[in-house]
Amino acid sequence: MYAMQYELTLPAGYDMGVIRDRVARRGHLLDDWDGLGLKAYLIRERGLRGSPVSQYAPFYLWNTVDGMNAFLWGGGFQGVCDDFGRPSVRQWTGLAYEEGGASHARFAVRRRQPVPDGGTLADAVADVVDGTRRLAAQDGALLAAAAVDTSRWELVRFSLWEHDTPKADGEVFEVLHLSAPGRDRLSRERRW
Repeated sequence: MYAMQYELTLPAGYDMGVIRDRVARRGHLLDDWDGLGLKAYLIRERGLRGSPVSQYAPFYLWNTVDGMNAFLWGGGFQGVCDDFGRPSVRQWTGLAYEEGGASHARFAVRRRQPVPDGGTLADAVADVVDGTRRLAAQDGALLAAAAVDTSRWELVRFSLWEHDTPKADGEVFEVLHLSAPGRDRLSRERRW
């Protein structure tokens, strides 16, 4: 599993209806993208749920590098570049994925943090895996995932929730659409 996200920070006062309309018109285009586990079409609006900015910030979990590369280089990502310029795309290697008991996603929480210093990396990853399992078991959780960027030694924790009071710490986003053609194939197995 590979996690990926880009953030388009929009000007203050930007009409978020433009993004909502864009997702309503185009969101279905990835509903059957080969190699995609899921794409959560996310927004946050300045002044809502503690957000200091308005953003369009889709979050992806990929089953395959080929699918991710086909999206980035084969046309899917070009629409974002054409309309907003080319944003920086963050990528993380997957560490953990767990399904929750909720039936749909209305909100997402993303938390980025440094990999803790001290102790072994194996212990740090074991804590992340256990934390992901506990997060997915919370009432209202659809799923939880964790990944790492070893160039920055940064962890990202991502979770989807059916209600507007997620039981996770981090930045809260509204989910406009969820494309999940390969969600059932996202690996829950240890890869090391």
